Parts: sequence; structure tokens; C-alpha cells
Amino acid sequence: MPKRPQLRGYDLRQIDGYAELIGVDEAGRGALAGPVVAGAVLVTKNFLESRWAVANANRINDSKQLTAPEREALWFEFETLMAEGLIHATYGAADVREIEQLNILGATKLAMRRALEQMHPPTAFQFTREPDLFATPEEIAAYTPEVNARILIDGLHLRNFPYPHTGVVKGDSRSLCIAMASIIAKVTRDRMMDALALEFPDYGFDRHKGYGTEDHREAVLRVGRCAHHRDTFLRKLLAGRVDPDQVDFLTESP
Repeated sequence: MPKRPQLRGYDLRQIDGYAELIGVDEAGRGALAGPVVAGAVLVTKNFLESRWAVANANRINDSKQLTAPEREALWFEFETLMAEGLIHATYGAADVREIEQLNILGATKLAMRRALEQMHPPTAFQFTREPDLFATPEEIAAYTPEVNARILIDGLHLRNFPYPHTGVVKGDSRSLCIAMASIIAKVTRDRMMDALALEFPDYGFDRHKGYGTEDHREAVLRVGRCAHHRDTFLRKLLAGRVDPDQVDFLTESP
């Protein structure tokens, strides 16, 4: 069995030279229904070197590699860490209407921006003005951004995104703060889908969380869509009432 990457060690290298490291990840991008949700987790070197991080970092992983009870247990531990001031965690969401208007990539970026805005405004990362060529070190220091933070986003670098960031492919299995953000996003979205299951019991949202499982697709063919389904994701299935097993969907594991 290959050795698991050391997520905490990766973040210790990434935070070098920065006061804060912020990891961002999303959940629900490939679902047929429900919002897309982004989580963001801010850590410092003090946290990465803390007793909790040293003892528990190996319990953190890409949220899809953890069971629901494991994610919930970690969520409650994150709440304790927040209360102690060791981390800061937020989330942002984009609803079905916004997914239809912006497409799924645009809506994902919107959810990520909303999560980050609860930590720092985009302007906090901008120089107040460009340093003069002959400026003294003291003058240059006055031109630096309000916050000294590095943002890591799971996946490729995002174009036209208001925050400077580094894209980390498979970041939720490489970076501790990205993996923590993936848990925040996943648990938050799962709870949203559980609530929708009470309002729309015909679809089984509490079981598949809106992803394109066979029973979900069959329910759509039988009952029709609801207000929380994504039309662009369902169009091919609903056109002609085809066999759902023959439909090529963008799906991911629930």
C-alpha cells in the first residue's frame, strides 16, 4: 500500500513566508440537484505545529475518502478549534438558479468567493500602490497588502477570480487545509440536501445528496424535476424519456 502524503508537512512548506494559509474546496459540482458549496479553512503556522495538528492530521483526508460519521466527528472538532482561535472556517454556496445563470464553473467560483469574503475582502490582497523603483524598505512595507495570506484552491488555477491563489491539482489529498475545507463543504452540503429531502421526499436526496445515482435518475423520470434540479444537467435525460443507464452524466461519488 502506498504511503499517504503528509498533508501537514505540505502545508508547512506552503505557509513559509506567509502569516496565513487558506485552503478552499467545493462539494456538489457534479450533482444533478442542489447547490454547489465551497468550504474555506484558514490556518497559521501555530496551528500546523499545534498538539492537535500533530496528533490528528493523519485523520484528515479528501472528504470523499471519509465516511459520513468520520466527517461529522471532524466537523465538531473543527468547531472546537475555531472556538479556541486555532483555525477559521467558513462556507459559501451558489443555488440552482445561479448555476443555471453562470454555468457550474461560474457558480463554483461564486461559492468560493463567498466563502473567502467571510475571511478577507479581495482588496485586502492588493497593493495599496505599486512600490517606487527607488523606495526604501520602510516605504515598500507600507505598500504591502493588508493581509499576508496564501490561498490554495483545489484543482487548476481559476481565471478571472478576484483572489490571488495557487491551484493545487488533487489538493484535497495533498494539503491539510484544503482537505479540511473539503470536509466543511461536504458536511454543509449534505445537511442542506437532508433538509431538501424532507421537503421533496420523492427523490431520496438524503441518500444520494442529489448525485446521478440510478434511483435518483429513475425518480426524475417517474416524478419529474423539482425546483432544486439543474435543468442543464437533466436535459438529456428528460428529452425523450430515455433509459437513464444510457445517459452520459457528469457525476461524482455521493
